[in-house]
Amino acid sequence: MITQRKDDHVRLAVEQQRQHDGRNQFDDVSFLHHALAGLDREDVSLVTTFAGISWQVPLYINAMTGGSEKTGVINRDLAIAARETGVPIASGSMSAYFKDPDCADTFRVLREENPGGFVIANVNATASVDRARRAVDLIRADALQIHVNTVQETVMPEGDRSFASWVPGIERIAAGVEVPVIVKEVGSGLSRETVHLLAELGVHAADLGGRGGTDFGRIENGRRERADYAYLAGWGQSTAACLLDTQDAPIPVLASGGVRDPLDVARALALGASGVGASGTFLRTLLDGGVAALIARISTWLDQLAALLTLLGVRTPAVLTHRDLLIRGELRDFCVDRGIDTRPFARRSGGLDVPHEMTGNRR
Repeated sequence: MITQRKDDHVRLAVEQQRQHDGRNQFDDVSFLHHALAGLDREDVSLVTTFAGISWQVPLYINAMTGGSEKTGVINRDLAIAARETGVPIASGSMSAYFKDPDCADTFRVLREENPGGFVIANVNATASVDRARRAVDLIRADALQIHVNTVQETVMPEGDRSFASWVPGIERIAAGVEVPVIVKEVGSGLSRETVHLLAELGVHAADLGGRGGTDFGRIENGRRERADYAYLAGWGQSTAACLLDTQDAPIPVLASGGVRDPLDVARALALGASGVGASGTFLRTLLDGGVAALIARISTWLDQLAALLTLLGVRTPAVLTHRDLLIRGELRDFCVDRGIDTRPFARRSGGLDVPHEMTGNRR
């Protein structure tokens, strides 16, 4: 059953990608253009640091799959792409490994094909500390994701129906493993209240995992005989909304969910993300064109992200939080309801940062 579910998830996720109309609330965010803000490309670095972690790029391949023969092949190819492009990579849920140790190789391949990369293990909030440690050990992980997915579990025919243990479980895992712990939503978003609670539990970073990308509620509904949970499609907050909602977060936040292109990466970084994860877009690229196509796609994203930083006049991803943003549409409505003043985002730069030696001929 687990093997079939993992294969179903991949198939339904790709179908959903192909059916998506392409729009989400990242489209409500735009940069205010300053025509003389640009700098030299050679002065731009993509390095990002957070929670004691340093990545050479602020983009990562986020949690997808594992647990079956087919998904093991996908993980192998994802790991090769991560190795060749230098992006961090997160495993899909490793619950299948605890139920069937024979599928260990479908996860272990992430490290075998990417021995020097930054690899993130993945468990659910009901995992014991021992299982969390085993997950980290299996792929020699540099960090651990704990995924939270109450909507998915609710719709999943064989899903969990008991959620009260998740908070103390997360706290135990965060205290019991020796790598940084990241809690990740799978597509419904994390509110500011939730992120503050995660900080109290000892979590090192939060992956906001907002609405706008793969909808696991819809995926699980597609696995139901009567598809009777259709009304939960689109539940939760968008990634852009979550980023605005967590401006005062006491721990670093990562952004995933509905990231479609390098501009969305730049938008997420400008809204406060320390790193940006993509899954659905990369999975579709891999299945349609193979590992070479995925390597090319990621390489293009990184090159174009550096180009956007050059255009915007920022030397590192962190400086994007000082660039002027305009917030419009439904996203602005969300901010009004949550008491978030969007006007200061349009006046963050405080003027152009032009080197003195470039202004000597002004009159």
